[in-house]
Amino acid sequence: MHLIFKRTIPFALSLFILSMCGCAGNRPIRIPAAKVEGLARPFYPGHIISLPEGKIISFEDLIGHLREKRLVFVGEVHSRPEDHLMEVQILQALMAGKSRPDVAMEFFQETQQQAIDRYLEGKTDETAFLKEAHWYRNWGFPYLFYRPLVLAAKENQRKLLAINAPPKIVTKVAEQGLDALSPQERDQIARHIDLSNQDERAFLEKIHRLHAHEDLKNFEYFYQAQCVWEDTMAENIADFLKTHKGSLVVFAGNGHILNRYGIPDRVIRRISIPMATVVIHAVDPQSTFKKNAADFVWLTGEDFSFHAARIPWKKQ
Repeated sequence: MHLIFKRTIPFALSLFILSMCGCAGNRPIRIPAAKVEGLARPFYPGHIISLPEGKIISFEDLIGHLREKRLVFVGEVHSRPEDHLMEVQILQALMAGKSRPDVAMEFFQETQQQAIDRYLEGKTDETAFLKEAHWYRNWGFPYLFYRPLVLAAKENQRKLLAINAPPKIVTKVAEQGLDALSPQERDQIARHIDLSNQDERAFLEKIHRLHAHEDLKNFEYFYQAQCVWEDTMAENIADFLKTHKGSLVVFAGNGHILNRYGIPDRVIRRISIPMATVVIHAVDPQSTFKKNAADFVWLTGEDFSFHAARIPWKKQ
């Protein structure tokens, strides 16, 4: 984007600009860049990359591609305000089309569905909705980050689906394993839990080594908890799509979407439908993407997070 200045620039401002230019001359500004495996060219904040093709596309092209899919995943870093602004742009653009999607969110668990439905139907106000849904107890990030997405679903009269598993059950699995669940607890998670993906297992093992906690020493239980978490969300999405016509856009953390073996592949094993994945990702020196990591990556600037993201089943 080109900035056009008027001829009359205040004297103080012109001095400031000149001083900045002088500093830049002594210290070159380096813009952080990302890479895609197999490509020499760099990619910068603001670029939307079609990873399989390894090329930059416009926002309009991105939305055009997404409108062709019945299921769209959009990934975020929960603590990054910039990610949420970009999510809103995507959802608003999709809602502006002829076929408006329903919305699913990791940020709500199944037990909150009735509270969500009552709010969307106008039976409760926002304050009562947040209290009834126990937002601040169940999710560790400001509601203002997610409010525009909820309002978009409400104003467009679309369904808002809560897909997450009950945290207490995921925590129990992380600490004691799947076999420790009672029949009643087992009924509250996915009917089938897939523990067979070796690539995901290796990926999570690295994370476990970096973030091991006293109450999460057993990697096998940690891995089972992750699979419980993701298969439950995948099953809720698949069950919804089997009984509802139209498209669905899912908002979740990047870790559930990158490489597709989190939620996306687990959905596709349950229902075969056209799908696309979009990851919103900050550029850093280690940003190198595999071409099959996602369909699209929207690059942002440096990672200025609101606060450190939490492990959802870690004791608070």
